[in-house]
Amino acid sequence: MVLQEKTLTCLDCGKNFVFTVEEQEFFASKGYTNEPKRCPDCCRKKRAAKRDNGYDDNPKEPRQMFPAICARCGKETTVPFQPRGNKPVYCRECYELMKTRQPA
Repeated sequence: MVLQEKTLTCLDCGKNFVFTVEEQEFFASKGYTNEPKRCPDCCRKKRAAKRDNGYDDNPKEPRQMFPAICARCGKETTVPFQPRGNKPVYCRECYELMKTRQPA
């Protein structure tokens, strides 16, 4: 069967987007039988909204957060893992700042 690009309509924003041959091959390799219902932008927004609301893979179960003190600025914060004390823990702002300063 020869695959061809398909133009689909996003369920959320209503814009048309292309379902490329490469994407179709990827879907087939994963065993997916349905075509995507959302454009890439809306998919990213939906994933980000889930992540920002503290949800992991299960939207009914909020992610457990643990209290911590930022090793850089000393601010109280929460993190999605149990701090063990053997590695520094940073607040979101300090973590983002440190990420941008690291060489690629």
